Amino acid sequence: MMKYIDSHCHINDNQFDEDLDEVILRALDSGVSQLICVGTDLKTSEKAIKISENYSQIFATCGIHPHDTEKTNNKYIQVLEEFSKHEKVVAIGEMGLDYFYDYADKKVQKIVFRDQLELAKDLGLPAVIHNRESDVDLYQILIDSQNFYGVIHCFASNYSFAKKILDLGLHISFTGMVTFVKSLHEVIERIDLNKIMIETDSPYLAPKPFRGKRNEPKNVVHIAEFIAKLKKIEIEEFSNMMQSNTKSFFNLPSI
Repeated sequence: MMKYIDSHCHINDNQFDEDLDEVILRALDSGVSQLICVGTDLKTSEKAIKISENYSQIFATCGIHPHDTEKTNNKYIQVLEEFSKHEKVVAIGEMGLDYFYDYADKKVQKIVFRDQLELAKDLGLPAVIHNRESDVDLYQILIDSQNFYGVIHCFASNYSFAKKILDLGLHISFTGMVTFVKSLHEVIERIDLNKIMIETDSPYLAPKPFRGKRNEPKNVVHIAEFIAKLKKIEIEEFSNMMQSNTKSFFNLPSI
């Protein structure tokens, strides 16, 4: 069986509280060998770590999502630094900017984003970055914050922005959106595969044919098959490349 890695999921979301074991088993049975469970505030970051302690295949990230920047306490950097000492924590984030929703002041978002980028740099960990309708400001912060590595998760911008991100040495990651947002097809067709990863962003953004339903890590297989077809390469080759990219980026152990 081919192996896949879900590089970004939120199985620490309350939607999975009742059947988490079954969700993970379905993923493993589908060929998902490793999962990255992503924190979005201090509570979900701690929950991600606790989940990772129970499964050898699961790793955690800890961070403050832009939606939660105004709600977090002022000791968040110290708490995240403490979380990062756990052996299963492989990145800082989810951090970034979100101008689609008005959940937090843009100035506050920028401050918390910069703080977390600096923390990631200091710790030598990758940054998991959220970007929604904030390309210009986000890019400026990335340029200002040198000597770090990271991934723009759930990439939804155009090819021009993808090229700028890749030219900075960063990665980009694609969700099930690729199965129903045609503008992403050009991005995928024009970029090299050595700097991309795939993710479900579960429980959100389920790919076709599961749109409207709760997304699960097992569906990363559908995303892989769709992108491989777009790139006109065999699924085995694509799967192996995604494994290599993701393991290298997060410094994951081999299984």
